Amino acid sequence: MVSTTNKAITVYIRNGDLDGARKLFDTMSVKNIISWNSILAGYSKKAGHLKEARELFERIPNPDVVSFNTMITCYFHNTDVDGARRLFDGMLRKDLASWNSMISGLSKNGLVNEAAMLFSAMPYRNNVSWNAVVSGYVRMGDIDKAEEYYKKASERDDVILQTAMITGYMNSRRVGCAEKLFGMMKLKNLVTWNAMVAGYVENNQSENGLKLFRVMIRDMMANPSTLSSALLGCSNLSSLFLGRQIHQLSLKSPSYSDDPSVGTSLLSMYSKCGELEDARKVFDMMTLKDVVAWNAMISGYAHHGIGRTSHALFNKMINEKKSPDWITFVAVLTACAHTGMVELGWHYFHSMVRDHGVDHTPDHYSCMVDLLCRAGSVSEAARLIRSMPFKPHEAVYGMLLSACRRENNVELAEYAAKNLLEMEPRNCGGYVQLANVYASARMWSDVSKVRIVMKESKVVKTPGYSWIEVGGGVHEFRSGDRMHPQLDSVVCQLKELEKRMKVKIKPFN
Repeated sequence: MVSTTNKAITVYIRNGDLDGARKLFDTMSVKNIISWNSILAGYSKKAGHLKEARELFERIPNPDVVSFNTMITCYFHNTDVDGARRLFDGMLRKDLASWNSMISGLSKNGLVNEAAMLFSAMPYRNNVSWNAVVSGYVRMGDIDKAEEYYKKASERDDVILQTAMITGYMNSRRVGCAEKLFGMMKLKNLVTWNAMVAGYVENNQSENGLKLFRVMIRDMMANPSTLSSALLGCSNLSSLFLGRQIHQLSLKSPSYSDDPSVGTSLLSMYSKCGELEDARKVFDMMTLKDVVAWNAMISGYAHHGIGRTSHALFNKMINEKKSPDWITFVAVLTACAHTGMVELGWHYFHSMVRDHGVDHTPDHYSCMVDLLCRAGSVSEAARLIRSMPFKPHEAVYGMLLSACRRENNVELAEYAAKNLLEMEPRNCGGYVQLANVYASARMWSDVSKVRIVMKESKVVKTPGYSWIEVGGGVHEFRSGDRMHPQLDSVVCQLKELEKRMKVKIKPFN
């Protein structure tokens, strides 16, 4: 009878019904140590139940080592590191899981050096021990230390350990090292493939990420994390064709279509590819919309200059009692900037703190500067920059400098350029914009001075590039590019278009 009830408690916990598990536990007239440990594990899985777990632990008649290990995990999940230390130090008997729980908990709470010291003191270790230390250094961004421990590991072929290293290499932009390790792996699981696909996308190699994604799905079922990374890659490349294929793939499984991360990635992909109607359809069909989904849709309208729809969606979000965050206000302020709604922009800027308790960040000030600059109010934009409680970043001065060129304001252009070039002395755009302001004002000697400084500083203009998708393939073009395999055909077509344009254009009478 007790074993049957214990199994039922485990089922309740596995299904996320902790209250149901506790009610069943409280009805038990006879409880064994498995009963106590099962319900304790339920309280330990997530943060927020430390008090209940501690009270329960103190009531266990004869707690065993599993009880102590479970409680250690609970302390770490609730960021009570001192509590975990005290419990561990007071244990009369420690097994391997006790040491691993401490090392893993310390690593996840950012105390990886302390975890490494404990690791060194362990009587013996297994793969979990090595994984905890290596993963801790990866999370901390110390790939050299992670690599040092990885090379010492007794079983370097462990898939979890190797996947942690791939993640670390990708996070450190050592893509070649990640590729080499991935190629050497005897066994790859879904997490390994996801780490590679996501790593490529995050390192601006979306095309490689999507190529690997295509290889992966031949033999393995993707999960929401895979699809989200692949869709981000499609967004980066504006690859609508492949994005639609991934959408079809997601519809084949309800677990994908109901996942908010997949839905948000889909609507972001459609938005960035300019397909706002499809993006809105995905948004409206989502059964679970978190603040990230709302932000993505509001931002989609904002970046395409559809400000009124963006504002209407924001109002709908508020009416549905959803709490906006700082990203939401970046989106609505961007919408104001792209549609010239200065008064509404100021309203949002002040109301975010007053009505919603969201503090201003440098991004919100940047949006307001952008809004004022686009509206031609360069003096007001400069006053706002000077009043910022943060140190303005380069983009703010770049916006002001660009606006000064349009408004022919030499004084503020010099102020913006001086600050921009102090922060980024090799920013070619700053020199070019300032020279253009001087040229518009016919200040030719100053134009020459800027060009001399550029030449002496060896500042070179970085060529721009663009890309298009044709027949499912992405073609990239750079300014002055002579390497494209179909360059002759492209040039021929451009000349033909130029001829047709000359025929079509008629002079005004």
